[in-house]
Order: sequence, then structure tokens, then C-alpha cells
Amino acid sequence: MAEEKNRTRQPNGRSSVYLGKDGRWHGRVTVGIRDDGRPDRRHVERKTKAEVTKAVRELEKQRDTGKLRKPGKRWTVADWLTHWVETIAPLAVNENTMVGYGVAVRKHLIPALGAHRLDRLEPEHIERFYAKMQARGSAAATAHQAHRTFRTALNEAVRRGHLAENPVRLAKAPRVNEEEVEPYTVDEVRRLLTAAQRRRNTARWAVALALGLRQGEALGLKWTDVDLDTGILYVRRSRRRPRYAHGCGDTCGRKAGYCPDRRRTNPETADTKSRAGRRAVGLPPQLANLLRQHRVAQDRERQAAGEQWTENGWLFATVDGRGTSPRTDYDEWKELLTDAKVRDGRLHDARHTAATVLLILGVSERAVMGLMGWSTTAMAARYQHMVDSVRSDVARQVDGLIWTPAGDEPDDGAVGVLAPTR
Repeated sequence: MAEEKNRTRQPNGRSSVYLGKDGRWHGRVTVGIRDDGRPDRRHVERKTKAEVTKAVRELEKQRDTGKLRKPGKRWTVADWLTHWVETIAPLAVNENTMVGYGVAVRKHLIPALGAHRLDRLEPEHIERFYAKMQARGSAAATAHQAHRTFRTALNEAVRRGHLAENPVRLAKAPRVNEEEVEPYTVDEVRRLLTAAQRRRNTARWAVALALGLRQGEALGLKWTDVDLDTGILYVRRSRRRPRYAHGCGDTCGRKAGYCPDRRRTNPETADTKSRAGRRAVGLPPQLANLLRQHRVAQDRERQAAGEQWTENGWLFATVDGRGTSPRTDYDEWKELLTDAKVRDGRLHDARHTAATVLLILGVSERAVMGLMGWSTTAMAARYQHMVDSVRSDVARQVDGLIWTPAGDEPDDGAVGVLAPTR
């Protein structure tokens, strides 16, 4: 009776505040409809009427702004991250991205923060986790990768109504001091191209240094992607690093990659990483000539291999026609640096070199982004297409910078790689 006397009767669906028989104040707020069709009515209790009224107003605010947590299972951080990385994320990103997500989730985030209830995780918990990572010797970039992965995972929890607000967005991310990229100089490029003439697949390194293709993009090229008559190369796919599973039932005692009966679990190639990555690139005339010479050399290898040749149409193939593995390609790059007596560097530095060469030449940022396959969420639509005239103009400028102008070939018969234009 006392409870009824203190309860303010409200129309159906309206919030109510009342004093219960237990001596505490209670509030009930209708926030929506459950999956079974019944009203989703949330309950809060506090010591005073003012406190419960404040809690009711907060629930109403969350309901009205769409930030209210869904009813039902209260996720732990470990439960949500496991569900997200196994079920949700693979639908939206490529395999390489999933590898990074998996490492961040299973090696760093779940061991450190997994026991927290998702809706009670605070920015301070996350910041202490970053500090501990770096105190244990993790690089700032590794902590930042964990931060980006965690932010993406919890953004999805917010979007689905399991979390009202993403605490990772409030936490201070680890500061990453970007290493200054030091592209190869024009003289170093010329020395590399000269040394490449003494190796198989000479054109492979000209493609890297003049066009800036990513390693996977270059190794994913097929002859059908090259039009030597019009001087256009089409980037459509990327070669993947192989992943393996045991074929022996995990009885060999080795890692899957070394199992005698191993089986590959991922496709050999995949579409390039973004729509901007699928692009057409103008070929400098000297590079088109190198590719013609490369085709002749590959025909000789095909004849020499005979029945051992596997015809898959790869532009840069092994001596028996199979696709070149990224690891073999990396080793050959390191050998090329040694042969050319050029400072050590990553294969990806060749890509930075190509981008820098284009920018030094005064090529517009839009043209460079189109050629390099760069994209951003804000600018992707603007940088997906390049007209043929722009491609051809860029190709002529690159040709003049790192190759000898036509008619000024060196006397020794080598492909011109000596004198940049001034």
C-alpha cells in the first residue's frame, strides 16, 4: 500500500519513479521493444529520489540519442573481441588485415583486458594497458596497432547497441614517431637498374623503381594485364603470401608450414587492396621496351623447360613458369642491393622512391595518388580514375628522369639508365 501511494501513476510507456517496500527509490523507463514484441522496460534503483530521477533521465537520454545498450547478455571484452574477430571482421577486410587483427586481439588485448565487462571498461584501463605494453618492450607502433584494432572492434559494438560509447575513442593513443622515409636517389636508381640487367627478370625491378607497384601487385601481374602497344599496365590483383595447414593430422611434430603433407589454405592471388588500387598505369617507353625483351627471355626459358613448364601467364615467373613467391622476390631484392653497391633498404622503399620521383617532377598530387593506388576515406572517389593523356604525360616524365633520352643510348648497348634530364 505504501509503495502504491508513493508510485506516480503514468500513462503506458512513460517513465515512472517510486519508493519501494525495500526503502529504496526505483525508476522504470520504456526504451523500446524486445525481440519477442514485449516492451523493453529498464529498471534502476537508488537511495534517494533525486538520484533515481537523475538515473531515469540518463536512460531517457540514451534512449533518445540511440546510445542505449541492448538488453540481454552482458559481454566481456574477451567475449566481444573473440566474436568480432572470428565472425564480424572477416566479412569486411582482407586476409592480411585479419592477420594484424588476430595478433592484436589474441596476443595483446584479450590477455590484458579480456576479463573486463565491456560496458564497464574505462579509458584509464586502456591507457594503463598501452603503458604496460611499452614498458614490456613493445614498440609504440605495436601499441598503436592494438589501439586501432580495439577502436574498430568497439565501434562495431556501439553500432550494434551493445555499448553506449566507445572508451577507446577517449583513451590517449600511443604516440608513434614516424620514421622519415629516405627514398633512393636518382643515381642509386640508375645503379640498381644497371645491376638488374645482369639478373633474371630485369624488368621486375624497373617496375618497382619506376612505377612504385607494391610487391604483391607486381608479382600478381600477368601478360594479359600489359598492353605494350598502347603503353598501359593494368593492376588488378595482388599475390598473397601462402598460409598452410597440416595435411598429416598434426602428427608430424612440425609447424604447419613445414609439414611434409602441408596444404595451402588461402588463394594464390586476391583483388588489389582497394578500388583505388585497381588502376591503369602508363608505361615509360624504355620500360615497355624492357618488357618486350623480358617476354623474349621468358619464351626462351619456356622452351628450355619443356614439359616442366607450368603455363599460368605470370609476367614475372620462375624458370619453370610458376608464380614467384614473395619470399624469393625479397631475397632477390637484397641480392640486387648488394650487387649494385647501394645502401640496404626495404623492398617497399622502392615504392616510396617512385612516389618521390613523381612529386619531384611536379606531377599533380591527384595524378600521383591515381598511379600509386593510394586512397583515403574522404578522397577515394576523386582518385580512382586517370585519363589516358595524364597517364602518358607522367610516363614520359619518368622516362626522361631515370632513363637516357631516346637517341642517347650508351655505346655498350645497355638499356639507357644513366643520364636524368635537368
